[in-house]
Order: sequence, then structure tokens, then C-alpha cells
Amino acid sequence: MRIVIADDHAVVRKGLRQLIVEAEEMTVVGEAATGDELLTVLRSTAVDVVVLDLSLGARSGLDLLKHVKSEFPRLPVVILSMHSEDLFAVRALRAGASGYVEKNSAPEELLKAIRRIARGGTYVSAQIGEKIAADIVRGGAAVLAHERLSDRELEVFRLLGSGMSVTEIAHSLNLSVKTVSTHRTHLLAKTGLRNNADIVEYVISHGLR
Repeated sequence: MRIVIADDHAVVRKGLRQLIVEAEEMTVVGEAATGDELLTVLRSTAVDVVVLDLSLGARSGLDLLKHVKSEFPRLPVVILSMHSEDLFAVRALRAGASGYVEKNSAPEELLKAIRRIARGGTYVSAQIGEKIAADIVRGGAAVLAHERLSDRELEVFRLLGSGMSVTEIAHSLNLSVKTVSTHRTHLLAKTGLRNNADIVEYVISHGLR
């Protein structure tokens, strides 16, 4: 299996490469530290599976995932993220990912995910599988406030919760200040929160940083 690793930390890429090449049936055919680098590799290299960090530099991992899947719809992608599955796994699957693995999981779990999605399957932990099933049974009841947000709104929400200003977020995401302000207005309406102080408190209390 030909694997491409996309992560903006060189140390992490080195560790992932070592883990993958120790599996006899896998080889790493490319690495990328940015979204543009990943797309360049994919356009010039035969690839079976992409291991994609959800936080790849300034670019939204979910936006990049959607771009990859639009250009390479049959390419399996497993998301490797520092964020808990409860926060992003379902969003990643909806955006086209075939699997989701937390960075603090056992190394063998990533290899298991790669093998499964390479065969055309999907991979999530038993915990998130149970959550998805429970959401279906409940008909979507008991949705948390942040789960009502779009992918971009959630991204802005988390950055506001980390203490960044609208101007700083606009620069970080390469958006206009007006666009970020519009997202802020929408997310406040959807969550019922009143101001940035409420957002910070919510983000901290729900472990969204």
C-alpha cells in the first residue's frame, strides 16, 4: 500500500513514517506539510491511502479534505487528529473521510484504520460508532450548541474561544474581517451565547480548544 502522510510537524511525520514502513505491506511514497504540498504530491504520485492531520497549518483540515475528495473522489483518507472524536469524527466522515483516529490512540489503531479503509471500509472507534447509532435512534435529539454550527462556524467559534480577535482570525484563515464577523453573528445566534466571554467559557468547559 502506498501511503502519503500530511502533517505540519516534521517530528510527527518522521514518527508516522517509521510506524508505517515497519508494516511489511505499506510504504510511504510522499509527505506534505501544507495543503498545497499535499495536492502537489497527489497530482504526481500514485497513492492508495492518505493520512491527513486535521490541523494542517492555517488551512482548515475539513476544507482541505473536501478539496481532496472533490479532486480524488475514490482516494481513501484517514484523519489523524489531536481533537476528540466527539468533536470532529462525524463532520470528517460527512466531508468524505473513510476513517478517524485520535493522535493519542495506540499506534496499532492507525495501521488497523489504514488496512480497513484500503479495502474499501470505514474506521472509527467503537465509542464513536455507538454515538452515531445513538444519534440515529434518538433522531438527533440532545444536540449540543456547537453541533449546530457549520464547519467554518465551528472553526471560528474555537478560535474565538482561544482568545483570538476577529481581525486575528481573519488573517489566520485568509478571510475578510467582514466574513469572520458574519460567522460570529451567525454562531452566536445558533448557540444562544451573548458575547466572546460566553464563547471562551463554553469552549473551555466543553474541551473544544
